[in-house]
Amino acid sequence: MSLFNISKQLLRSVLIIFFFVLAGFTAAWGAVGCDLNDPDRDVVRLFPESTGYKTIYTSIQKKGGEKLLVTVERRLGENFKGIYETIDVPYTIYEIFTNNKKIGYIHGVNQKGQFGGIQAFLALDLKGTIKGFYIQKMTSQYAAKLRDAKFGKQFVGLTIKDFDHYDVISGKASGPLETIKNPAPEAEADFRSALRATKKNLILMDEFVYSTQSVLSSGEAPKK
Repeated sequence: MSLFNISKQLLRSVLIIFFFVLAGFTAAWGAVGCDLNDPDRDVVRLFPESTGYKTIYTSIQKKGGEKLLVTVERRLGENFKGIYETIDVPYTIYEIFTNNKKIGYIHGVNQKGQFGGIQAFLALDLKGTIKGFYIQKMTSQYAAKLRDAKFGKQFVGLTIKDFDHYDVISGKASGPLETIKNPAPEAEADFRSALRATKKNLILMDEFVYSTQSVLSSGEAPKK
C-alpha cells in the first residue's frame, strides 16, 4: 500500500471522528438548561426558613409544545432565539418546603448577555411575588455590580403584572420598574438582559405553575 493511500485512509478516519465529535457537541448544546450550582446551599440562602426542596424538570415542549411557545413569545413581546430559548430547553423548578408545607419556588433561566450567557434566578412565593433575585453567572467586567445584593433587592415584591409594562425590545418601563436603577451604566445591554431574563422567568413560571396550579411530579421526595 502506498503512502498516498495510507494518508487518504488516515485523513478519512480523522474526518469521521471529527464529525462524530461535532455532532455530539451540537446535541449537547442544542438545549441549555439552568440549574443551581449548589442547591443545598442556595436554597437555604434564598429561603432561610426552608427545611427541604423537591426538583421538577419540565420544558415548553413537554407542557404545551408550539402553542405554548407562541403564548410565551407573545407575552414576552419578542420571539425566542438562540440555544437558550429553544422549545426543548429543560427548565428546573425547585419546590421549597418548610417541613411538609410548600412555601415557594426557585427557578432560573439562561439569557444571552453582551459578552456571554447570564444565569438569573428568582425566589418566588406561592402567589408569584419575587422574594429574591440572584444572578448566578454573568460574563462581564461589570458582573460584580449586577450580582450585588443591593441590585437584587430592587426586584423584591415585584410580580408578572409589573413586568407586563416592560418592553424587552426598547427597554422602556413604566410603573414600579421605573425605579430599578442600573448599578453599571456602562453595561446597559447586560442590565436590559437581566430585566428580560426576569420577565421571561416570570412568564414561564406563570405558564408552568401559577396559571394552572397543576402539581408537577418528579418522583423525588423533598431533600432535607
